[in-house]
Formats: sequence, structure tokens, C-alpha cells
Amino acid sequence: MAITQKKRIWGWMTFDWATQPFYTLGLTFIFGPYFAAIAAQYYLGTGLDEAAADAQAQSIWGIGQSIAGLLIAFSAPVLGAFADTSGRKMPWIAFFSVIYVVAAAMLWGLTPDAANLFLMLFIFYVGFFAAESALNFVNAILPSLGTDDEVGRISGSGAAFGYWGGVVSLFIMLLLFAEDETGVTFLGIAPLFGLDPEMREGTRFVGPFIAIWFALFMIPFFLWVRDTPTEKDATPAMGKVLSDLWATMKSVYKRKSLFNFLVGSMVYRDALNALYAFGGVYAALVLDWQTMQLGVFGIIAAIAAAVTTWIGGICDQRYGPKPVIRVCVWVLIIVSTIIVGMSRESFFGVPLAAGSGLPDMVFYVCGAAIGGAGGALYAASRSMMVRHAHPQRPTEAFGLFALTGKATAFLAPALITLFTLVSGNTQIGFVPVVFLFLIGLILLRWVNKDGDRAEWSVSA
Repeated sequence: MAITQKKRIWGWMTFDWATQPFYTLGLTFIFGPYFAAIAAQYYLGTGLDEAAADAQAQSIWGIGQSIAGLLIAFSAPVLGAFADTSGRKMPWIAFFSVIYVVAAAMLWGLTPDAANLFLMLFIFYVGFFAAESALNFVNAILPSLGTDDEVGRISGSGAAFGYWGGVVSLFIMLLLFAEDETGVTFLGIAPLFGLDPEMREGTRFVGPFIAIWFALFMIPFFLWVRDTPTEKDATPAMGKVLSDLWATMKSVYKRKSLFNFLVGSMVYRDALNALYAFGGVYAALVLDWQTMQLGVFGIIAAIAAAVTTWIGGICDQRYGPKPVIRVCVWVLIIVSTIIVGMSRESFFGVPLAAGSGLPDMVFYVCGAAIGGAGGALYAASRSMMVRHAHPQRPTEAFGLFALTGKATAFLAPALITLFTLVSGNTQIGFVPVVFLFLIGLILLRWVNKDGDRAEWSVSA
């Protein structure tokens, strides 16, 4: 039975739905803050004071993200070029999916005594590497799903669908599994399946939950998405792959619009990823939020992301991706500035009364802004890359997109780590994020709103 284009689009969008819990539950709102709390307790046990322990916990999380980002950066273009030359994307997606599921399931092993803290950090970022690597191949399918005008809406709808997956998965975790400091879930019950709150088994179940969710919801993807019939099945020589890739990379410098977009998106995506990775950690360390507060924060951010990303996709189809990107970056600059200026005790130097709820309310608004602007920015950037991609080599193009997005992925986490360690202040650690967003915004001035596909030349 033939697979219709509509089914193919829906199948493609289920990847976002299937993988979003790794970012929503794993990176930002459940596992990340839990890891930070366990790591902070571990460093307190080594004799550090509370501020130094918090800073050290944030630092090792950033180091893990930096290393994973570098590995993704330098593998993505080569894997992409190989996939385009061979014409096979689906086997790579299946390969990384298996790694993703195994790594996610193993996160159950982060026990409250921090006995295997660094092993779990390694395993988490193995899963992160697999998710991001699979995403590069999935993104490369996007150009074949519609015209340049249509892919903006498709990209936005797919990302929005994914964020709704994040909302649903977060609700399930908070209502039925993740326990608070009293040992009960948001419903006031013990975690399901007899999971032991004392051993934080409800929260630790986030790993197996992510793995099960992915395995279940990737079924439509593998049923309805195929490598296109015109693609070759031959195994290319690595020398030819690297030669073609090198020619492509040399041509990028001559393409003003693509060059500025890749560099500009490199820095603003790096800053955004840092907000995602450190947002929950910041709330746990600076605002002393517990699991339930982080969960509500996550729900607000995910709903805002789903709605705003869908709207952004419509705006992308009507006005193009560039205006959407600009507005989103401005919103994120404002939010990052607020994060730097706010703590539990003061707001931009103005002392707050003990127990003031203002920091909590402001950060909830920040969460909605990060989720909404970040989601729309991701979808619009993906759409803009389509306008710069060679029609015959989309995976290679998105490999370069990943390279520039991850080659400096160490930069924001490293700068946050450096500023945090030097200042001894978690808030000050976020100062570099503001400047990275500003640099990205400036470079957008030289990006053609319609891309530069017509100027492409592989041999240029």
C-alpha cells in the first residue's frame, strides 16, 4: 500500500513528539535538576560550602554538555555527507534510536547517594548525542515534505507537536511518578508501581519512561517515512565522501547569506541550548525550587512553546523565517538579562522582602518566554536552513547546520562555568548568554530572507 504525502508528514512529525521528553523531562525539568541536587549534595560532602557546591554541580553538568556538543559537531557533517552519497538516512536513524533507548533507560541508576554520579552524567550525554545525531537525519527529510513556502509551516507544526508531547509526558511524570520532598506526587499519592520515594525511584523512573515513550511513538515514523526511491543504496568510498564534504565546506565562505546564517545561528542556538540546559538547574540552585515547582514551570514553558511554535510556523509561511528569528532572539535577550539580575533576595539590586513570591512569578513568566521563543526559533531556523540547502545534499547541509550549532556548543556552557567559578555566583554565570544572543542578532543583518539556493554550487 502506497504511503501518502500526508502520512509521510505526520510520520515525520512524530519524531519530535517521540524525542521531546528527553529534553523536557531529561535535560531541563526532571533529570537535570535531580542530577544537580544530587551533585550538590555530593560536593557538600567533600567539604565545600553550599555556594561552591552549587557552582561545582552546575559546572560538571556544563562540561558534559560541552563534550557531547563537540562530538556531535564533528561527526554530523561526515555522517551527513555519507548518508547523502549513499542515499540512506533511515538506517542511521534506527541505529541512533537504539542507542537513545538504552541510554535513557539506564538513567534509572542515578541513586541519591551519588554512588555512580559521573557514570550517569556520561550515560545521559550518550543519549543526548544519539538524540541529536538522529535529529540531523530527520531534519534532512524536511525539504522533501513540501515547497520552500510550505516547509516553514511543516517545521513549526512538527516542533509544536513535539512540545505537546513534552507537556503530556511531563503531566504523566508529575501526576504519577515524580515525588516531592514529602514523598508524594502532584496528586498526593505515592509513585505508581510501588516505587520507593526514599530512594527517589519515582523521579529516577524518568529514564525508563523516556525510553518507553520513544520506542512506542517512533512506530509511526518507521511505518510511514522511507528513504526516497530515487536514492542510491550503494556504499560510497569514504575518500569521495570527505572530498565532497570538503568542497562543500570551502563553498560556504563564498556564500555570504549562508555563512552569516550559520555563524549567527551558531551563537544564538548555543545560547538557547544553555538556557534549556541550565534553566532548571538555575531554578533549583538559585531559587531553591523543588520537583513540583519545576514541574509547573516545565508545563508552562512547554505549553507556551507548543502554542508559540505553531503560530511561528504560520508567520514563517506568510513572512518567511527571518522576521520570526529576529523577534524570538530579542525576547530571549530580555529574558536572559532578567535571569542575571534576579535572585531570591533581590531584583536588579533592589532588596526583596523575606519570602517574597516575586522571583517565582517572574521566573514562571521567563519560563513561558524561553519555551515560546525557543520553540519558534528552533522551527524557523530549521526552515531557514532548508532555504540554504542543496536540494540533492540535504543531510550534508543539516550536518553543517549541526556542526555550527555544536562546534561551539562548549562555548556557552564553558563561559557559564567560567563566570560561575570566578564569581562564585550562579546568576553572574549567565552574563555570557546575553552577549551571544546579541552577536547572533547582529549577524542576521546579512542573511537573505529567501536563502541562497539559486547560488549553490557544490564545486564552488
